Amino acid sequence: MKEKVEAALEKIRPSLRADGGDVELVDVQDGIATVRLTGACGSCPMSTMTLKMGVERVIKQEVPEIKELVAV
Repeated sequence: MKEKVEAALEKIRPSLRADGGDVELVDVQDGIATVRLTGACGSCPMSTMTLKMGVERVIKQEVPEIKELVAV
């Protein structure tokens, strides 16, 4: 499942990188994917919205086994 989540993240990365940020997969366990927003995304006040409305939405579409996305 980790490979599927990583593949989904590859679809999102160009958008994040265009704004000076990125996302890295930390772990996948029991249907919960843990990620770390880096670069400009790590300190952006809109990062929570980016995470939930953007990254989580795409990951859930691509990998339905994922129930939640958590940032660390």
